[in-house]
Amino acid sequence: MIEEDKVAVIKRNRNGMEYYVFPGGGIEEGESPEQATIREVFEEVGVHIDIIRQLGTVQFNGTQYYFLARIVGGQFGTGQGEEFEENRNRGLYEPQWLPIAKLESLDVRPMEIVKRIQMEI
Repeated sequence: MIEEDKVAVIKRNRNGMEYYVFPGGGIEEGESPEQATIREVFEEVGVHIDIIRQLGTVQFNGTQYYFLARIVGGQFGTGQGEEFEENRNRGLYEPQWLPIAKLESLDVRPMEIVKRIQMEI
Protein backbone atom coordinates (compact mmCIF):
# COMPACT_ATOMS: atom_id res chain seq x y z
CA MET A 1 0.00 0.00 0.00
CA ILE A 2 1.49 3.25 -1.13
CA GLU A 3 -0.10 6.62 -0.39
CA GLU A 4 1.41 10.09 -0.77
CA ASP A 5 4.97 8.73 -1.25
CA LYS A 6 4.68 6.57 1.87
CA VAL A 7 4.40 2.80 2.20
CA ALA A 8 2.59 0.78 4.85
CA VAL A 9 4.88 -1.32 7.04
CA ILE A 10 4.84 -3.00 10.40
CA LYS A 11 7.53 -1.90 12.81
CA ARG A 12 8.86 -4.90 14.70
CA ASN A 13 10.82 -4.82 17.91
CA ARG A 14 11.81 -8.32 18.88
CA ASN A 15 14.65 -9.57 21.04
CA GLY A 16 16.16 -6.09 21.11
CA MET A 17 16.14 -5.75 17.30
CA GLU A 18 14.15 -3.05 15.52
CA TYR A 19 13.17 -3.65 11.91
CA TYR A 20 10.26 -3.24 9.51
CA VAL A 21 8.28 -5.74 7.45
CA PHE A 22 5.46 -5.44 4.98
CA PRO A 23 1.99 -6.56 6.13
CA GLY A 24 1.21 -10.15 5.26
CA GLY A 25 1.56 -13.69 6.47
CA GLY A 26 0.86 -17.31 5.87
CA ILE A 27 -1.40 -18.77 3.23
CA GLU A 28 -4.16 -20.95 4.66
CA GLU A 29 -5.35 -24.11 2.94
CA GLY A 30 -7.53 -23.27 -0.05
CA GLU A 31 -6.36 -19.63 -0.28
CA SER A 32 -4.56 -18.02 -3.17
CA PRO A 33 -1.64 -15.70 -2.36
CA GLU A 34 -3.93 -12.76 -3.19
CA GLN A 35 -6.69 -13.98 -0.85
CA ALA A 36 -4.16 -14.54 1.94
CA THR A 37 -2.77 -11.04 1.46
CA ILE A 38 -6.22 -9.45 1.67
CA ARG A 39 -7.02 -11.40 4.87
CA GLU A 40 -3.64 -10.83 6.51
CA VAL A 41 -3.59 -7.09 5.77
CA PHE A 42 -6.99 -6.70 7.41
CA GLU A 43 -5.87 -8.74 10.44
CA GLU A 44 -2.60 -6.85 10.82
CA VAL A 45 -3.45 -3.26 9.92
CA GLY A 46 -7.26 -3.10 9.90
CA VAL A 47 -7.86 -2.09 6.29
CA HIS A 48 -9.58 -3.69 3.33
CA ILE A 49 -7.55 -3.68 0.14
CA ASP A 50 -7.81 -4.33 -3.57
CA ILE A 51 -4.79 -5.97 -5.15
CA ILE A 52 -3.41 -3.94 -8.06
CA ARG A 53 -0.61 -6.29 -9.14
CA GLN A 54 2.14 -8.53 -7.89
CA LEU A 55 5.44 -6.78 -7.09
CA GLY A 56 7.46 -9.96 -6.81
CA THR A 57 8.29 -13.06 -4.84
CA VAL A 58 11.08 -13.78 -2.39
CA GLN A 59 12.33 -17.19 -1.32
CA PHE A 60 12.53 -17.22 2.48
CA ASN A 61 10.92 -20.03 4.47
CA GLY A 62 9.11 -20.93 1.26
CA THR A 63 7.80 -18.49 -1.34
CA GLN A 64 6.68 -15.09 -0.09
CA TYR A 65 4.40 -13.07 -2.40
CA TYR A 66 4.32 -9.28 -2.43
CA PHE A 67 1.58 -7.17 -3.98
CA LEU A 68 0.89 -3.54 -4.69
CA ALA A 69 -2.54 -2.75 -3.26
CA ARG A 70 -4.87 0.15 -2.55
CA ILE A 71 -6.94 0.72 0.58
CA VAL A 72 -10.69 0.59 -0.06
CA GLY A 73 -12.01 0.63 3.51
CA GLY A 74 -11.28 0.22 7.20
CA GLN A 75 -9.04 2.25 9.47
CA PHE A 76 -5.27 1.93 9.30
CA GLY A 77 -3.73 0.78 12.58
CA THR A 78 -6.75 -1.09 13.94
CA GLY A 79 -5.60 -4.65 13.23
CA GLN A 80 -6.81 -7.32 15.62
CA GLY A 81 -4.84 -10.37 14.42
CA GLU A 82 -3.09 -12.86 16.67
CA GLU A 83 0.09 -10.78 16.31
CA PHE A 84 -1.38 -8.35 18.83
CA GLU A 85 -2.08 -10.92 21.57
CA GLU A 86 0.05 -9.93 24.55
CA ASN A 87 1.02 -13.46 25.59
CA ARG A 88 2.65 -14.42 22.28
CA ASN A 89 6.17 -13.24 23.19
CA ARG A 90 6.76 -12.25 19.57
CA GLY A 91 7.65 -8.63 20.23
CA LEU A 92 6.06 -5.36 19.17
CA TYR A 93 3.90 -5.04 16.04
CA GLU A 94 3.24 -1.41 15.15
CA PRO A 95 1.62 -0.47 11.80
CA GLN A 96 3.19 2.68 10.35
CA TRP A 97 3.53 4.72 7.18
CA LEU A 98 7.16 5.24 6.18
CA PRO A 99 8.37 7.68 3.53
CA ILE A 100 9.58 5.67 0.53
CA ALA A 101 12.68 7.89 0.37
CA LYS A 102 13.68 6.66 3.87
CA LEU A 103 13.29 2.91 3.25
CA GLU A 104 16.88 2.18 2.26
CA SER A 105 18.25 3.84 5.39
CA LEU A 106 16.22 1.52 7.65
CA ASP A 107 16.21 -2.23 8.23
CA VAL A 108 13.22 -3.01 6.01
CA ARG A 109 12.74 -6.63 5.05
CA PRO A 110 13.02 -7.83 2.37
CA MET A 111 15.19 -5.21 0.66
CA GLU A 112 14.41 -6.73 -2.77
CA ILE A 113 10.83 -5.49 -2.41
CA VAL A 114 12.00 -2.06 -1.20
CA LYS A 115 13.85 -1.67 -4.50
CA ARG A 116 10.71 -2.63 -6.46
CA ILE A 117 8.63 -0.12 -4.49
CA GLN A 118 11.16 2.63 -5.24
CA MET A 119 10.74 1.88 -8.94
CA GLU A 120 6.97 2.50 -8.55
CA ILE A 121 7.37 6.17 -7.66
